[in-house]
Amino acid sequence: MTPRPGPAGGDSGAPTGAESAPAPGPAPARRRGRPPRDRAAEGGGARERILESARREFSERGYDKTSVRAIAKAAGVDPALVHHYFGTKDEVFEAAIEVTMEPVQLVTSLLEAGPDGIGERLARSFLGAWENPATRTPLLAIIRSALTHEAAGKVLRGFVFQRVLGRVAADLDVPDPQFRAELAASHMIGIAMMRYVIQVEPMASAEVDDIVAMVAPTLQRYLTE
Repeated sequence: MTPRPGPAGGDSGAPTGAESAPAPGPAPARRRGRPPRDRAAEGGGARERILESARREFSERGYDKTSVRAIAKAAGVDPALVHHYFGTKDEVFEAAIEVTMEPVQLVTSLLEAGPDGIGERLARSFLGAWENPATRTPLLAIIRSALTHEAAGKVLRGFVFQRVLGRVAADLDVPDPQFRAELAASHMIGIAMMRYVIQVEPMASAEVDDIVAMVAPTLQRYLTE
């Protein structure tokens, strides 16, 4: 029997080159979202970079002139990531205060040894933070921002009186513990204003040990007697 001819171009029994190679699949869909540069920037350490940028921006510009967009730009991330980690500008400011003041460590260092000597520990801890160049600049920014902008003042008051003084007062076995803790804070903030913000002499150039020696007994009385 004579075989039937296949379609034009070759024998039906021999596969063509096109038939032997698999047909190319559809082109991979492009991922939606931010470009690769932003994804890389938002990888490990993004939260820490945002906090560092926030401290620097608040220190240099003050609360009022610092924006979430400026913080994001300085950190090399999208502004949406700042909102993702911290929420509003007030919450970024509070986080910057927390990383500067380290409230858990501060409260622990004040209370772990009991009431004896708490006045001296408070004075040394507070002045130590101001004497350290790494924390003095952001602390100056925090104080100045609180003095000139109501929102910043509200955030600072809430942080100091809830996160720090509230915990100290709860551990004090004295009448009116919250009021006493606030008196102690007002004393130390007054010293910070005179020594580091206004820089009134001789307070500005006095030795830390001399200030502690004068202040500690009063703080001790506020907190324990």
